[in-house]
Amino acid sequence: MQIKKYVAASLKEATQQMKDELGGEAIILGTRVIENDKRFNMKKMYEITAGIDHTVPSDAKKTNKEKVSQSDNFHSELEELTKKIYGKVEAKQGTEKKKVKYADAQETKQVDKEIEEVADTLEMREVQKNLIKTLTKHLHDSSQFMESSNLENYLLSSMASMVPTTTFKVSKNKLTKIALVGPTGVGKTTCIAKLAVISKIIHKLKVGLISIDTYRLGAIDQLRIFSEISDIEMAVAYEPEDMPKLLKKFKGMDLVFIDTVGRSQKAKENLESIKKYLDAAQVNETILVLNSTASTRTMNDVAEKFKALNYSSLIFSKVDEAVAYGNIINMTVNHNVPVMFLTNGQVIPDDIISVNPSFIANLVYTGKLYK
Repeated sequence: MQIKKYVAASLKEATQQMKDELGGEAIILGTRVIENDKRFNMKKMYEITAGIDHTVPSDAKKTNKEKVSQSDNFHSELEELTKKIYGKVEAKQGTEKKKVKYADAQETKQVDKEIEEVADTLEMREVQKNLIKTLTKHLHDSSQFMESSNLENYLLSSMASMVPTTTFKVSKNKLTKIALVGPTGVGKTTCIAKLAVISKIIHKLKVGLISIDTYRLGAIDQLRIFSEISDIEMAVAYEPEDMPKLLKKFKGMDLVFIDTVGRSQKAKENLESIKKYLDAAQVNETILVLNSTASTRTMNDVAEKFKALNYSSLIFSKVDEAVAYGNIINMTVNHNVPVMFLTNGQVIPDDIISVNPSFIANLVYTGKLYK
């Protein structure tokens, strides 16, 4: 009898090698699995030991019945070996699934813990509780798609989606009238000076200034000195009736800024007086200036009372003096009014920042104006 061994990546391949070389009369004498043998590149191989008798017995010992029995033995052995092999594989896969499930549970637990830390940070940044609840709920709902490494990105994206912002838009050869309003001392006049210089020097616009702040001591002198230095024409309106004739004077301008008197939001009659000037001027846009060092409660009161003046956007002043910026997102969400600028100092025209939602989200969460 001729005996040979065949090794392949599967039993089927080893059996086929046997048949190709020894023919259909070959008999499988034994099989085994070879694990991690350095002779082979693959980690698992299959070996078949086969034999064939080249002599034909005179007494015809091998009957058809015997051949069938040998074939049955081969298939039975092959089936048993398959069960052993795949039984081990399935057991290993079950173990791996348990490991993955445990790892996922641990990761989810870690993410949940970090979401709670995020909530603490937002509270420290003075973001109001209902917004913190909304943000953390969104993070918990998305936790199955997150890892610790991208939690902050999800948070900042969620915060940015809440914050409306807008840009400063002015056209040449068409007079645009913009008024800045707000309480006393928020920095309206300084904001106007910065925007006037930027409009003239950077955007090459023809700019004029009108002041109606005839109550605050030195206010007109402050604006007049600025206008002389920057070579920007200025006028003063003492009564609402002065507005139409002053605007005729600025007919050739692209842009006129109106500096209003600072008034307490509690003095309704004073706000009505300002409104008369703005109505007489037929302003195109009114911007509310808020002091970012004020509390959200105070800002809410100012924003609510100043709605009588029909403002359409916000400027937050003195952000360089604030210790937290949660009130910015609080205000934009509470009143659904976009932010146009932040101001961060007294230098004209440098200390003013045009913003977008991502900038505001980063500012509020990190608490840092400068990175």
